Formats: sequence, C-alpha cells, structure tokens
Amino acid sequence: MATPINREFDIRGVNHLALVCKDMAKTVEFYRDVLGMPLVKTLDLPSGRGQHFFFDIGNGDSLAFFWFPGAPEAVPGVSAPADLPGGGDIRSAHGSMNHIAFNIPAEKFDEYVEKLKAKGVKLGKVLNHDNSETQVASELHDDVFVRSVYFWDPDGVMLEFASWTHTGFTERDVAHEAVDAEGKKSRPVVLKAETLLAENDERTLETAK
Repeated sequence: MATPINREFDIRGVNHLALVCKDMAKTVEFYRDVLGMPLVKTLDLPSGRGQHFFFDIGNGDSLAFFWFPGAPEAVPGVSAPADLPGGGDIRSAHGSMNHIAFNIPAEKFDEYVEKLKAKGVKLGKVLNHDNSETQVASELHDDVFVRSVYFWDPDGVMLEFASWTHTGFTERDVAHEAVDAEGKKSRPVVLKAETLLAENDERTLETAK
C-alpha cells in the first residue's frame, strides 16, 4: 500500500490532547517524574478558573491537562473504561477518550515494561495483537502487528505503551465494513457494495446455525 496522503488538509500529527485531572500536583509527579515527560508550559487560568499544563510527549506533540475547581468526579465505565484490556469491560461513553497510546521502540518494549514495574506502576497483561480469532497472542510471532501494555494514571485515565512490530499496513488490513449506530453494516462506507452484501449474507448464515 502506498503511503496514505491527506489531500484535504496538511495535518501534521497531534498538536496536543487536553484532559482533565483532579490533582495537578499528582499529575505532574506521575507524568514528569514517573514517565519522564518534560513539563513545558504552565498556565494559571484567568479569574481563578483553574490551571492548564502541557507535557512534551515527543515529535513536537504534547499532552495537556486542565484542573478546574469543582469539576465533576470521574465515572469509571462512562468517562473512561472501568478495567484494563485483558481484565474486564473496556467500554466507555460516546464522545469519551478511551485511552492514550504512547509509541515506543519495539526493541525496548520488554525493557520498558520492567522499568514501569520497578517504578511501582501497576500494569495489565502484555498483549500481542494479531489477526487471529481472539486478536491476541500470548507469544510474539510473525502475525503480531502491535504489542501493548496498559496502566492507569492518577485520575483513572487509561494509558498504553505500544510498539508497532510490522513494516507497514497493506490493503488487506482494511477489510471490515463500519457499523452504524445500531451495530449493523448497513451501507458501503469502507468496502465495495458487493463485498458488503457477501459479508452480510455470511453473517445471516452464521446466525441461522
């Protein structure tokens, strides 16, 4: 597959993601002191409306946090997942940010897992994502396309260290039609119409068994 090109806008990655924390001091201690992300910009918002801090996450991108006085408490399972992948329910509400995945070098993945443990970070299972029926393998093999380990920040934001293990996606990696609000593959948005019809026929046969 040729390198995909955005022909509409010259978008150059993520400028910053902005989240909301309960305790900015604990947030600084975690992201700067545990994960090593430089704190590059701090703001006290006008009229006592809170704070806005930025951390450098590499490649010119930033992760930002607001602190607002009187902000509502987080609701696990709504504002963020209630559990880590491989351990339970990972659903969150429409419009929520499910998790943030930080890209790390594949050759340093195992080293960084051990480093997080040594820093006292409670980790979920290491997941080797592949194209099998379960989409997860216990061991690294040729079909694994990304390795992941998940953990929480002080406010229950799910974080991930992720490493790509392939050399690039191909046309075969775009092989599933998008569902609508009812969970149905009702129109060809991703695949050609004839492919969608065949896929729906196959699902009908499976349901009838």
